[in-house]
Amino acid sequence: MGKLGISVYPEHSDREKDFAYMEMAARYGFSRIFTCLLSASRDIDVVRQEFGSFLKKAQELGFDVAVDTNPEVFQALGASPEDMSVFHELGISIVRLDGHFDDFRDALLTRNPYGIRIEFNGSSDTNVKGLIDHGADRRNMTICHNFYPERYSGLSQKTFDRFNANWKSLGLPVAAFVTSQQQDTFGPWPVYQGLPTLEADRTLPIDAQVRHMVACAVVDDIIIGNAYASEEELRAMAQVKRTNTTIRMTAEEGLGEAERHAVLDYKHTGRNDASEYFIRSSFPRLDFRNTPIPLRPCKDKTFVRGDVLVVNDNLSHYRGEVEIVLTEIENDGQRNRVGRIADTDLQILDEMEKRPEHIFEIIL
Repeated sequence: MGKLGISVYPEHSDREKDFAYMEMAARYGFSRIFTCLLSASRDIDVVRQEFGSFLKKAQELGFDVAVDTNPEVFQALGASPEDMSVFHELGISIVRLDGHFDDFRDALLTRNPYGIRIEFNGSSDTNVKGLIDHGADRRNMTICHNFYPERYSGLSQKTFDRFNANWKSLGLPVAAFVTSQQQDTFGPWPVYQGLPTLEADRTLPIDAQVRHMVACAVVDDIIIGNAYASEEELRAMAQVKRTNTTIRMTAEEGLGEAERHAVLDYKHTGRNDASEYFIRSSFPRLDFRNTPIPLRPCKDKTFVRGDVLVVNDNLSHYRGEVEIVLTEIENDGQRNRVGRIADTDLQILDEMEKRPEHIFEIIL
């Protein structure tokens, strides 16, 4: 399981607020920090002054710190692919390359003697495989997507999937950003419309964003791009189960105990002989052979995408099977609607549909 992360921007913030935020995040199990040197001073003494105490505090709290850089930042700090000592002295764990040198020197970075990991831009077609083929150390390479301050500029799901298929084929860990919904948050640039990787996540509650990242089944580390998230958001993010997909349902009124048990008390998996009409979780029905689930009337003549159903006594051979509708079907009296996938989670359903044998839990 990957790490949860926050972002801290010392050159734009207050030291005491930064420290309090880091301490709070550490209490909730966060263990990674992203920060940006692209917008920082080009004076090494100023960088040491602004970032030194922050980096020391991060180390004390057990955070891995990743810094966003490019060749111009290296030059300003007196660093090079042959000499990364300044990053080591500052206590930096990961150097992210927002811009590149050349294939040889990019590969050379991964062979630094300090064990500093080199992170490549996941939201691009960087030829990372070519670097590996020409001597880069795969064990010292990671991937991190961009965040997108401008509204409507974040990655589409299709583009995100295309990039990630490449990174996972190389066996590299992947990080991506979610965004706090707090007012007056900030990042490295004077744009304040959130800092997500995926545009579809920009306005969602943070736990729904995290559950979406988990459902994508390719993201290891999940980082809040803007500062400062609220304690409630940190808590909600930390409480998301990251070992399997969780999808939120709004329950119907008057559910029977058997219906609740079938839906909420199992780890479900869709069948690999998938129907186009619904995701079927068949295992619960094994426990309902002799347990009645009476028909609970529903006035709607059809069930639509996102409806959550439990097979009732009128189809007793399948009684207790849990189904999530993908394509509109007739309400023929053989299934009880127990709820509906929350609007915030419909994109999670999209991910489940791509991989029918997805392991998932339904939560309220």
